[in-house]
Amino acid sequence: MTDLSTAAPEIPGRPATPAPTAPRRKAAGGSAGRSGRAVLKHAAMIVASIIMIYPLLWMVVSSLRPNEEIFRNASLWPLSFDIDNYVRGWTAQSFDFGHYILNSTLLVVGCVIGNLFACTLTAYAFARLRFWGRNIAFAVMLMTLMLPIHVVIVPQYIMFSQTGWVNTMLPLILPKFLATDAFFIFLMVQFIRGIPRELDEAARIDGCGHLRIFFRIVLPLMTPALATTTIFTFMWTWNDFFGSLIYLTTPDHFTVPLALKSYLDSQGSSDWGAMFAMSIVSLVPLFLVFLFGQKFLVRGFATTGIK
Repeated sequence: MTDLSTAAPEIPGRPATPAPTAPRRKAAGGSAGRSGRAVLKHAAMIVASIIMIYPLLWMVVSSLRPNEEIFRNASLWPLSFDIDNYVRGWTAQSFDFGHYILNSTLLVVGCVIGNLFACTLTAYAFARLRFWGRNIAFAVMLMTLMLPIHVVIVPQYIMFSQTGWVNTMLPLILPKFLATDAFFIFLMVQFIRGIPRELDEAARIDGCGHLRIFFRIVLPLMTPALATTTIFTFMWTWNDFFGSLIYLTTPDHFTVPLALKSYLDSQGSSDWGAMFAMSIVSLVPLFLVFLFGQKFLVRGFATTGIK
């Protein structure tokens, strides 16, 4: 009797199609499992991102709400829009809010120039020059990273008060030209140590001194570290409230953080809507600087050994 359960006859010239095996089925199941885990991972990351960004979203929505509705509604959709918060916030202080943005911009520019000038020269000296006490000085410089600002703020204030610089930008800008930010010095030292010394030796053979080596060889190669210093100095100075509160006393010298504080009155009424509206305006420069400088920021950390 002929067996009808046999496989179909093979066609000459065409290879037989192998039956699916168990390992392939296991591989398909493993691929589906990995896809499911990836979906769950991305879903968890999206939920975590929403939770982290919720305060910012709430502030944006609150800037469009009337004052009486801000703390009564926790949703992210206002019952009514109040664009007048931005108009009122811009003109509610002694000066237009643009005046305070200009003050913060001048302060940021001075601090950025000071850090780029002083920290680069100091870092080059620690990384390339040989002088007595270099290691001790570098260790003392690193120890200042652990020193809270509140420890030195009183003697600094006394010194600047005796020189008549209180209520000016000088106490906030001048220390930057004296290389007081040890974090940026350490970052640049690590970057310069990664530059081959053969470049310095070749330049020295051509008759270059330390200044020409620094400005023509080392400095052009420090673009990532310089960009990182610029971005961090901008963010820290723009958001600095404590230093401005100590040294700036009159509204014509106020920076953005002090101007935002002026919308709140502990003894009277506080204009929360205007404060939230101007807070959104003050975040725009930070967002733009970080957006366009992010690639330099990542490159700067990746090339300085601080990963």
